[in-house]
Amino acid sequence: MSSYQSIHLVKRPVTSIEASCFESQQHAVQALQEGQFRVKQTHMSLDPAMRGWMSDDRDSYIPPVELGEVMRASGIAEVVESLNPSFPVGSSVMGMFGWTEQAISNGAGVNIVPPGLPAEAVLAVLALPGMTAAQGLLEIGKPKAGETLLVSGAAGSVGSLVGQIAKAEGLRVIGVAGSDEKCTWLVDELGFDGAVNYKTDNIAAKVAELTPNGVDIYFENTGGAIQQVAVDNMNAHGRIVVCGMIADYNTDTPSAGPNWIAIVKKRLSIQGFTMPDHFDKAPQLMQQVGAYLQAGKLQYRVHVLDGLESAIEGINLLFSGQNQGKLIVKL
Repeated sequence: MSSYQSIHLVKRPVTSIEASCFESQQHAVQALQEGQFRVKQTHMSLDPAMRGWMSDDRDSYIPPVELGEVMRASGIAEVVESLNPSFPVGSSVMGMFGWTEQAISNGAGVNIVPPGLPAEAVLAVLALPGMTAAQGLLEIGKPKAGETLLVSGAAGSVGSLVGQIAKAEGLRVIGVAGSDEKCTWLVDELGFDGAVNYKTDNIAAKVAELTPNGVDIYFENTGGAIQQVAVDNMNAHGRIVVCGMIADYNTDTPSAGPNWIAIVKKRLSIQGFTMPDHFDKAPQLMQQVGAYLQAGKLQYRVHVLDGLESAIEGINLLFSGQNQGKLIVKL
């Protein structure tokens, strides 16, 4: 290919992400320098964290995408040209390549994908979703067999893995999702012990019914009304793992948080986390998740969009809840 396409962030969203925030550009292929290699991206991940990366927040866990830059994203790619012996032509690699058909890298932050693993499985399980689930649940939540886990965004890429890992560790697992279809999938396919449809159920009554022995760990992905209900049902010395607040990403006024009286009375531990703080553990976390996958204890489903430009409109599926599984763009 003598040229390739990339999509750049040219305007910051105010609330919702609009198509006018992006601009498609064509680029001529540049020659490699010593130590570099060229990749052709085949699959690209769309994640809720992208909404934060588009903001101008300079006090966040990772610098924002600057206006004019290629939009940030992780993906799977094939090495098509190389002046780096560690990344030979034909290698399948994973890295933060961005919204682009091609990229040049010196290998920083890029990992070779073991042969035989489908790209969709890597992005849906072993990449950011799996590492996030393992770090948040196992290292911060510190689950013990017999305990009860409540997880919001349970049908999402992270939440579904959190619940399945917890089941593999012998916990009772209740998921919160946004449709009857997703709730059925959680219980009938993934083996959750119960599910709450936050759009149609009486959330407080349903959670109380499904957690008769209280909640020991709450894994927070969404924010919203479930927050106060989760705190109300927590057991003493319970752990709350705050991973995401997707319900508030596209709003001017964040929802009110839970009252802190219960936090004091129940001596709850609450910890937020982001994966960039733990990327040094990536090989270990991927190995942990891979062991669950090889043992047949993890299932996943993907929602695949076709073509680079499908990301422009498709990213909003994450915030409407219309995606059915891990959202991936196939290039």
